[in-house]
This record gives sequence, structure tokens and C-alpha cells, in this order.
Amino acid sequence: MMYSSRRKPVLWFREERRFLSGRCTVYKLFGLCMLLVLVSLLWLQLSCSGDMSPRMQEDRRPAQPPPPPCPGDQAPAVDDPSWGPHKLALIIPFRERFEELLVFVPFMHTFLNKKKIRHKFIIVNQVDHYRFNRASLINVGFLESGNETDYLAMHDVDLLPLNDALDYGFPGGGPFHVASPELHPLYHYKTYVGGILLLTKKHYHMCNGMSNRFWGWGREDDEFYRRLKKAELQLFRPSGITTGYKTFLHIHDPAWRKRDQKRVAAQKQEQFKVDPGGGLTNLRYQVESRQELTISGAPCTVISTKLECDQDQTPWCLLL
Repeated sequence: MMYSSRRKPVLWFREERRFLSGRCTVYKLFGLCMLLVLVSLLWLQLSCSGDMSPRMQEDRRPAQPPPPPCPGDQAPAVDDPSWGPHKLALIIPFRERFEELLVFVPFMHTFLNKKKIRHKFIIVNQVDHYRFNRASLINVGFLESGNETDYLAMHDVDLLPLNDALDYGFPGGGPFHVASPELHPLYHYKTYVGGILLLTKKHYHMCNGMSNRFWGWGREDDEFYRRLKKAELQLFRPSGITTGYKTFLHIHDPAWRKRDQKRVAAQKQEQFKVDPGGGLTNLRYQVESRQELTISGAPCTVISTKLECDQDQTPWCLLL
């Protein structure tokens, strides 16, 4: 027979009245006290045995050594001469590619620490409403990198080196093209200098940086190759690398992130011309903010930048 919720308290109170009814004697009080003492002792024994058994099991286990530190978390010692006197500024032109950035920074931090190369990540984030300008952002990164670094890497955020034999050291003899045409997974023509290019700050200044006329994707590297030749700088590339087109991992997915390859008006002709007066000398920009971040233990500097555009000179800077 089922009872409603309103009837259960009534039965309980009736039972309680029966239990409390009758005469209260010394024997009943003594028995009740003994029962409470036994219940308390039993509860104490059970709780103590439950707390002690895990500890005894832990004591029986052999001592485990601490996990080895992750190579990416090892910061270079200032007084360690094996790291060398030079420091690299990795300049990453950036806009709304956070998925790639979260992979790139920790990966490169570990990669360069293994090679004992002092480095600093400078992500130049374009926050204006113009078309993406990779060359101008690299110019901004060069000017904002400070005096603590003495050479730079013009580095794409979607290109990861997979071969530990690749050299990221100081390119004192001349610009060093890490992602050379015979190794890059996509671009194989002889004059290609994009992807990853190392230069001393002196050599970059000799070229007057990169041209600011290239809004949208492509062609700024080809114009910079002509600047290297004009400055009479010898270009170096890796040797002895046997991994071919598998030397790098290209993490760009063109299916969901299309490049801005549109060419409008005079841009089609201008993209093949040399810009002799443009570069560091006519760069115009504003730094909106500078933030120090850490991504999976890897420190980096994010410089949010607004570029300025002379629409009379380059009307194709506007978003279409």
C-alpha cells in the first residue's frame, strides 16, 4: 500500500510517541549511553582506517622522480656563453590568424631553445580597415623591435620548420633564406625569398626595409629580392638538407581562409615595378597598444598597429 507524502510524518510521530512513552529508568538511560558510545567508537574506527589505507598504499609505492622540464620552458641563461651574443627578433605580420599563432609561438620557442638561440617574438597585428600589408607590418616590427635584438627573421605564422638542421643563427655574411625554393612546400622559383628570411638589422636598413605599396597578398617578396641585389648583398640558402619539400609544415588551410589576391586598377602594373623611394623612410603607422603575452609558456609581444594609406598613391589599399 502506498502512502502519500502527507501521511508519512503522521506515522513517524506515532512511532516516536510510542518510543518515548513509558517509564524512564536508570537502566534505560545507562543502556542508551552505552549504545551511543559503541556507535561513536565504531564510526571513529571506520573513518581512521579509511584515511590511513591510502596513505599506507602511497608509502609502499617507490618514489617517482620529478618529470623532466620541457625544453620550451627553459629560458637562456644570461651568463651562459654557449647561447652566443646575438639575439633574434622574430617578426610575424599578423591579422586574425589566432589558430596558427597558438601553434606557432610555442613550437618556435621550443625549436629555438633547443638550438640555443636567444629570441624575441614580435607579433605585429594590423587593426586598421585597410587591406593586409605584410611588408609594412614587417617594417613596423623592425622599427619597434628595440636595441636588445641585432638580427631579424621575417617569418610567416603558418610555416613551421621540421628539420633541426635548419640554421637560425646570426647571418653576418648576408641574408639567409631559410625557406629556400628547393625546400618550401609551395613556392619553388629561384628568386623566391619569402616564408622565412634572416637578416642583420644593418642589412635590412641598407635595403630601406620593404616597399609599402603592396596591399593584399603577394609580390612584396619579389620586390624585396630586387632590393637585396641593389644593396649588393649576397643571399645564402641552406645546404645539406635532405628532407626536400617535407622540411616545413605549412598549416594554412585555403579551404576556410582565402587569401586576398585581388588586383584592381593600376595595381596590376605597379606590382611588378621597383619602389626606389619607399620603405622605412615613408612608412606611416600608429601603435594602438603593446601587450606582453605568454602562450603555453612562451613569451611574446603583440603590437597592435594601424597603418596609414595615401589613397592618391595606392588607392588599392581599401578593402573591397
